[in-house]
Amino acid sequence: MRRRRSVRRAGSASTATGLLLPWQRMTAASSDEYVFPVVASPDDIDELGHVSNVVYVRWVQDAARAHSEAVGWDRSAYVRAGAVFVVRRHEIDYLAPVFLGDRIEVRTHVAKFGAATCERRTRLVRSSDSVEVARSVTSWAFVATATQRPARIPQEIRDVFPAALPRVSP
Repeated sequence: MRRRRSVRRAGSASTATGLLLPWQRMTAASSDEYVFPVVASPDDIDELGHVSNVVYVRWVQDAARAHSEAVGWDRSAYVRAGAVFVVRRHEIDYLAPVFLGDRIEVRTHVAKFGAATCERRTRLVRSSDSVEVARSVTSWAFVATATQRPARIPQEIRDVFPAALPRVSP
């Protein structure tokens, strides 16, 4: 597949007037997003010459784990809490191919909480041209390790992963 050509950004009429183009609204990082950088490696490439769909799933999960660790909830913290998050469902839209060496920003945030569940939204954005290459919604369940049954998400976790406010485009 051919790469999309770059879209002119700096100095364009829309940026000079302060108006955002649709692609800028879509890819602008927001303050509630955790950014996890990755680079497409040779092991990530499939028979079609681009990053395998399975790799996107790994990147989404790796970003969620890194975000959790960054706010103080590493593996040992979950062991002490007696519960862990497990994936219930991944939903991914593949929007553009990623090639060997491409640098990707995996931007993730917790969108909402339930009693024992949360929804995490993730956007994968190519650094070189700010193109959103994929987006995902992942449903997570908080599960007690002793019983393997759903457990209420403690307030301490809710406090460090504030659910995002709805995004409104100008």
